[in-house]
Amino acid sequence: MGKKSRDKGKRGERELAAELQRLFGVTARRGVQYRGGADSPDVITDIPGVHFEVKRTERLSLYPAMKQAACDAGEEVPVVCHKQNRQEWLVIVRLEDLPKLAAVLTDCKAIENR
Repeated sequence: MGKKSRDKGKRGERELAAELQRLFGVTARRGVQYRGGADSPDVITDIPGVHFEVKRTERLSLYPAMKQAACDAGEEVPVVCHKQNRQEWLVIVRLEDLPKLAAVLTDCKAIENR
């Protein structure tokens, strides 16, 4: 992977962290710079039990991206966040994980609204 691609990935991680902060009122930041491990999430948040995998690319290989997120997530809910240039963020989650993710995000919004 070249420097241009790595820089785009870093920008994507920062962009997503800012969006998660805006939407859910949580602390969010790039993960690798703080933990450094290959399996650390791309974005670390206060959202409990959720592992974020960021893909800032024009072409996403959906199933390999989810497989990577699931392998790295352990017991957490794997979430793939994807964005193409000049497009909105999309979130991909396995259907079986959707109820757990919805509950966690609802709790985050409830805490923010207090």
